[in-house]
Amino acid sequence: MNASKYLNNGRKNLAAIALAIGSTLPLAATLVPTNAEAAAPQVRTQAPGYYRMMLGDFEVTAISDGTVTIPLDKLLRHISLPEMKNLLSRGNLGMQAETSINTFLINTGTQLVLVDAGAGRLFGPSAGGQLVQNLRAAGYRPEDIDVVLLTHIHGDHSGGLTIDGKAVFPNAVIRVDKHESEFWLDAGNEKMVEPAERHSFADAAASLAPYLASGRIQPFESGSELMPGIRAVPAPGHTPGHSLYEIESRGQKLVLWGDLIHAKDVQLSRPDVTVQFDVSETGAAAQRKKILAAAARSDAWVAGAHIAFPGIGRIRQEGNGRYAWAPVNYSLAGLDAGQHVAKALDSAAKVIPPFLKRPESRNYAAKANFCFWVMPPMAMLGRS
Repeated sequence: MNASKYLNNGRKNLAAIALAIGSTLPLAATLVPTNAEAAAPQVRTQAPGYYRMMLGDFEVTAISDGTVTIPLDKLLRHISLPEMKNLLSRGNLGMQAETSINTFLINTGTQLVLVDAGAGRLFGPSAGGQLVQNLRAAGYRPEDIDVVLLTHIHGDHSGGLTIDGKAVFPNAVIRVDKHESEFWLDAGNEKMVEPAERHSFADAAASLAPYLASGRIQPFESGSELMPGIRAVPAPGHTPGHSLYEIESRGQKLVLWGDLIHAKDVQLSRPDVTVQFDVSETGAAAQRKKILAAAARSDAWVAGAHIAFPGIGRIRQEGNGRYAWAPVNYSLAGLDAGQHVAKALDSAAKVIPPFLKRPESRNYAAKANFCFWVMPPMAMLGRS
């Protein structure tokens, strides 16, 4: 159904609903409720975790897998605690930092490509694990995904591939740098990482198992063009096959960084600071310095898996090897505003009738406020 027809139908429905509500209101109903009448339960849930933008002809949707709180004072290296505390305080952060877990969905017009898959249940019930619900909120289903590109195979990027031994993305092919899959799928390499990180080998085997069994793991050579407009950029260090993904359409570019940055407020000022998760600290620091310098020279968008959601922005040079983050400005540019209105009307038609049936709808003041504040804007939408 086209948007104008939807709007006309929505207008008629909303007008009928408004009349139905109005007929139940005595003319003398008070429009100023008492404190008890105004009270409402706190919702205490976050808005659906997705942010959408256009990149040339590609639609890019950042999708949150939630957050995890990590002890930066225990994880970051080559920096004193006073300096770390000072840098974190500039971003209103403490040593225990709630850190985003971001994934990115690229709709090329012909394929749906998900970059990284979040943590799944690896961090327990209170951290991560929100990818699927946010993917659905963004208008897609797990079975819609054609390709999953992994920046690397740490659990917070690959754990969401599999839940209870079953593939979360049943129709997807998994692509990853061959050096990455060869390293993590060989338990003989365990001694090459710190004892605290050796669980990653078992996690990798479990996450990839159903895809391996069905022949849907397709490793690629470093630096490969994976499809028109999407190219892998090798950035080994954090892990042996860590990859960035360069997304380009109509001259616009976005570089997905994976784990180039773990603590933005520290590592942009001190790119030499590493993290316990780095397989090669020297290699990770060298890649970060090189890629930050390139990003500062470019007008390309960049996006990080652990930069505050949606994790998209640009890099600016501040001098002396220090950089600043310029986050994306919230925007509706290039998106279909008419579609948003149609969806809003559709949601209203579904939500308002149940509201009228609730016991609290017998409260005339509540009804009056609903009609006074909610219905006029909806009616205006219906007339547009």
